[in-house]
Amino acid sequence: MILSNQYATFDWAGTRTEPTPLQSPLLLLLNRPLAEALGMQLSEQQWLDITSGTRLLPEMEPFAQVYAGHQFGGYSPRLGDGRALLLGEVVAPDGQRWDLHLKGAGKTPYSRFGDGRAVLRSSLREYLASEAMHHLGIPTTRALCLVGSEEPVYREQVEPGAAVLRVAQSHLRFGHFEYFYYHGEAERIPALLDYLIDTQWPDLGKDEAGYAALFERVVERTATLIARWQAVGFCHGVMNTDNMSMLGLTLDYGPYGFLDGYDPGHVCNHSDHVGRYAYDQQPTVGYWNLQRLAQALSRLIPVERLQQAMDKYEYALLSSFSESMRQKLGLMGWQDDDPALFRDMFTLMAAQKVDYSCWFRRLALLAAEGPLPEPLLALLSDAGAWDDWFSRYRARLVQEGQDPAEKVARMNAVNPKYVLRNHLAQRAIERAEQGDMSEAALLLRVLSRPFDEQPEFDDYAAPAPEWAGQLCISCSS
Repeated sequence: MILSNQYATFDWAGTRTEPTPLQSPLLLLLNRPLAEALGMQLSEQQWLDITSGTRLLPEMEPFAQVYAGHQFGGYSPRLGDGRALLLGEVVAPDGQRWDLHLKGAGKTPYSRFGDGRAVLRSSLREYLASEAMHHLGIPTTRALCLVGSEEPVYREQVEPGAAVLRVAQSHLRFGHFEYFYYHGEAERIPALLDYLIDTQWPDLGKDEAGYAALFERVVERTATLIARWQAVGFCHGVMNTDNMSMLGLTLDYGPYGFLDGYDPGHVCNHSDHVGRYAYDQQPTVGYWNLQRLAQALSRLIPVERLQQAMDKYEYALLSSFSESMRQKLGLMGWQDDDPALFRDMFTLMAAQKVDYSCWFRRLALLAAEGPLPEPLLALLSDAGAWDDWFSRYRARLVQEGQDPAEKVARMNAVNPKYVLRNHLAQRAIERAEQGDMSEAALLLRVLSRPFDEQPEFDDYAAPAPEWAGQLCISCSS
């Protein structure tokens, strides 16, 4: 059931803006299972019309949201949906409410000096990443439809324009609250909090206690999300506060990347010259961003309640990450020396640039006794340096007395064989730019079953080729 755009009733929170239709649009990808789950029984022509901005459904009320944000540590007072529009809301058959958000819809009052367009390269990257993350079980926005066009868009070079229709339970960001706080309109903030409570957390009261509980949930969800990023080796690349979801969703895929060779200081965004958003900085940045949100809510929630919520961040993050690591190593119980076991493993992985995803997947092959499996050895430049660690790990497996087959099954259920490596995305993009969407469709098929053995696609699970290290992914990506 498609509803009118409830958020658009806050006429002070943005601007009603019609999309600018793409020229000669072409339907490239349609997420049929997601459309079915949303209860949206539309024809391909309707999906093409909506996503290209050519013709919306009567119930839709396109609305560009205004927000601010701290970008690379500096405050930007007025950002907003510069190339996106909130089209409306959908209530799925299961009762869950979803936003429909069109990215690449043309200029809005918040485009600043931009053209409001998106290119095929970035749109396809977002489509691929959001679906890959969903199937990994990591909270994220979802991709519903991708449309391309012959319209030229000017970036570092001329590229084909595109638009992606994405969905999420909410697109509210930390930056929404920062905007009204710093613009001296803090009296607007309760309405946004009440909206979030009405649509997502109706168990909370619309008062000081309810707002404090809401902030605590945001803290814990953010911490858990980042812990899951770290566990799967995902780098977001642009953790500005305007890219931080109030629901703890992975939002706004730009220069993201999954780790290939393990490097804790890996920077996936070539626009990030100082490494502010490096892989190992993501937990700290998450905390810093939450402090900015706390400041924006400080007129509604007592400082001591804000601090109490913030104090839960580290525990939520570390407990979630530690539990993920225990599962990834196939350990059934927790012991006091586990942090040392994890820390020493990561030190060795960093020293030898061990492929992150392949390491955990192939570690399942290691038995409590016998020779080291060849696929695991193939990842190590100096296997001898691992002797002590392997002895400690194997002793732990013996101590737990695990059934080998059950251990393998448990580890394979949490360690993906397939992740969206940059070179795989790049291969799909290059073919898409030539008019061939078959590689993108195949990649989506493989990534929809990341934990399963798919022998016919083993090349998608191999360590990245050497040339992949030369790929340059920036904010414009």
